[in-house]
Amino acid sequence: MVSPTGSPEEEQQQRDAAQQELRSHSLGERVGARVRRMRRKAGMSRRILSEKSGISSRYLAQLETGEGNISVGFLQRLAEALDCKVEWFIVEEDPWETDSLNVLDLYRNASADVQNAVRNVLQSGQPSDRRAGRVCLIGLRGAGKSTLGAMLGDQLGLPFVELTNVIEGLAGMPLSEIMAFYGQEGYRRLEAQALDRVSADHQHLVLAVAGGIVAEPATFDALLSQFYTVWLRASPVEHMVRVRAQGDLRPMDGNSEAMDQLKSVLADRETQYSRASAQLDTSGQTPEDSLGDLHRLVIDQSYVRPG
Repeated sequence: MVSPTGSPEEEQQQRDAAQQELRSHSLGERVGARVRRMRRKAGMSRRILSEKSGISSRYLAQLETGEGNISVGFLQRLAEALDCKVEWFIVEEDPWETDSLNVLDLYRNASADVQNAVRNVLQSGQPSDRRAGRVCLIGLRGAGKSTLGAMLGDQLGLPFVELTNVIEGLAGMPLSEIMAFYGQEGYRRLEAQALDRVSADHQHLVLAVAGGIVAEPATFDALLSQFYTVWLRASPVEHMVRVRAQGDLRPMDGNSEAMDQLKSVLADRETQYSRASAQLDTSGQTPEDSLGDLHRLVIDQSYVRPG
């Protein structure tokens, strides 16, 4: 007699459930072993750990043998009581046998300049750097991104793209209408889509992005991973003068606090801008002088190979 079997979908679900249960059991054993090891290294009895964490000794005993249900809240309390990181309980790597977690802690606590230097060293060592040939200019409005981007692209023989134009093309409407229709959140989604489009369409180019792209961490991280970025800097006064020279008088009209607001925006974004691959101060420079500096930078740093 042949026993009835379920559909292929049901059988697959059963296999998936079994694998999930196996992974859960394995994780439970790992967490239990880590808790037990950390407690002993700290010289704590189970009773002392129970008092410090507020978790019953009975639960701790079950947890250490891999039988207790894992609670994120309880793990956080145990981490605080044992003075360790929560991730030490669950990562596959043994915290005592590898330097990766210690290196991660050092990186997290390092200054923005050190973090940027570490990223550049690691990324430049990759056999295939997807950023090669792609340069993106970032910074506040008035830093010279559009002017210098177009000039640099012409000098290098690379296409120059302004991300704002791509966003407008995707939406089928000008920027002012995009903001009115979609709002800030909708604009950020379009910005991410536009960056994906540009990255897919161009292996080599010079890109200029709006200063506020740093407001969406995921989009800015994607930009940093796919482009060599240069933060074009200028003094707040020069930013304002250049914007007015472009015919936009709104920053100063009827707003005596405009300069203070500009300085505040720059201060808020400075940490993010400093994550760029390089920085170039354009204050007091003619476009031609800044172009010379920018061209030397991208060639000397091998962001773009000379044609």
